[in-house]
Amino acid sequence: MCKNKIVIWAVLSLWAALVAHVAQAQKSKTKMPERGLCAHRGCMDTHPENTLPAFAEAVRLGAQMIEFDIQLTKDSAMVIMHDDAVDRTTNGNGQVSELTFSQIRALDAGLKKAEKFKGTRVPTFEETLAMMPHNVWLNCHLKGDEAVGTKAAAMLAKSGRLHQAFLTCSEKAAKAARKTVPGILICNGDNSYRKNTPKYVQATIDNDANFIQLLRNESGENRATLMKSLKDNRIKINYFYAKSPDELSALYAEGIDFVLVNNVADFLSAAKAAGVEPVVPTYD
Repeated sequence: MCKNKIVIWAVLSLWAALVAHVAQAQKSKTKMPERGLCAHRGCMDTHPENTLPAFAEAVRLGAQMIEFDIQLTKDSAMVIMHDDAVDRTTNGNGQVSELTFSQIRALDAGLKKAEKFKGTRVPTFEETLAMMPHNVWLNCHLKGDEAVGTKAAAMLAKSGRLHQAFLTCSEKAAKAARKTVPGILICNGDNSYRKNTPKYVQATIDNDANFIQLLRNESGENRATLMKSLKDNRIKINYFYAKSPDELSALYAEGIDFVLVNNVADFLSAAKAAGVEPVVPTYD
């Protein structure tokens, strides 16, 4: 009887793994946007940043990419929060790393934005993935190194999001993520050299990253040769960030693929004029 249970468990485990593999293979055929707008922390100008309402608004508007920040609580839960502390965006105070998930979950993450968002909670990474369509890029910005890299990679594999999600992170976090999930997509976000654009570009190429997230151009800076190197190595280029819609056409012409913006609605007309149509979200 015991042997039979072991056999049944093994068969079920194999079947579950096969189903997961088939599901991921099907999703990998999803046509992903080639360029467009990246909703920075969701629609953060009009909604409480890094919350489900902000992400839902970005999806509604047809953003091609959605960016959000992930870090670990004291008890190692993955929550969506940009700052090291909860003070700016919630009604609480303290460092994320020194608060438990239950403590952070009890906070209000919407009230400081507007009364209508009262009661909005700090979401988990798992909740954020669950509400996302399957045909937009997910720019998962990690706040931390090996520990969050390992956990985030495992969650992306478990949730079947490897075809659309990438980790924007340090070299240490990327190494840990790739050890956990060898094929995971990486955006080089190592802050130790990110402001030195030539060094940043070369390190991104050397580390076989899939994306880069360039900072705003310095006055008079010519990046033509660097952009060509990135294109030659098939690295997708994100840009942080556009301040006004009239910047879009020049950025796309320069070779930028995805432009981070704080208010997607303000940029829709300029994006359409550049040939970028809003995404119609799919959930299958």
